[in-house]
Amino acid sequence: MSASVSQRETRYLQGPVGRLRLTLDHPDDAPCGVVLVGHPQPLLGGSPRHPVPHALARVLRDAGWLVVRPSFRGVDDSEGEHGAGEGEEQDTLLMITALREEYPRLPLALVGFSFGAYVFARAATRLEARQPVDALVLMGLPVGQVPDGRYYQPQPIPDNALLLHGENDERAPLTDLLQWVRPQQRPVVVFAGTDHFFKGCLPRAAAMVVGHLAAIAVR
Repeated sequence: MSASVSQRETRYLQGPVGRLRLTLDHPDDAPCGVVLVGHPQPLLGGSPRHPVPHALARVLRDAGWLVVRPSFRGVDDSEGEHGAGEGEEQDTLLMITALREEYPRLPLALVGFSFGAYVFARAATRLEARQPVDALVLMGLPVGQVPDGRYYQPQPIPDNALLLHGENDERAPLTDLLQWVRPQQRPVVVFAGTDHFFKGCLPRAAAMVVGHLAAIAVR
């Protein structure tokens, strides 16, 4: 069941370079946790309304999560300019602090897709030594130099991160991700025959995200 207008809320948070827009999807009952869902590259048209974060938000909300989709800098009516991941990391850390203050008894998870995965990997890495997030899922994580010419600095992400990737990912090649994780022998869930956007298997990928987060959900 899709979120109704009454179950969807828009909030604004004052960030380092201006206000940030947050779209909240509330579950029907008391939430089992809070999950931030990050969207793809704004410079390529990414926003919280992109099909991947939109689908993730719907499935997670139906599973009982309070879903928060931030509009990164310069997207929708979030102020500021694209921060190449560093600025968005700062904003994400501020969002996490605010959400933990408002929902202190609920677990907090990060689910990022593409550029959103890169931003959330940076934020989770920064928090790991002091107050780690309860769960982390990175879908289509770009690593190093990608085909469009951008460079994404590899992050020493937490060991409990779930990595999901398409075999034929043309935006963030699987070979680059595997080369990066090979020394640590980290597991990667590969969806055979699909692309960066998990075409044809997005519902199964979303179900895997829900299953991963179920371990930390409050019941």
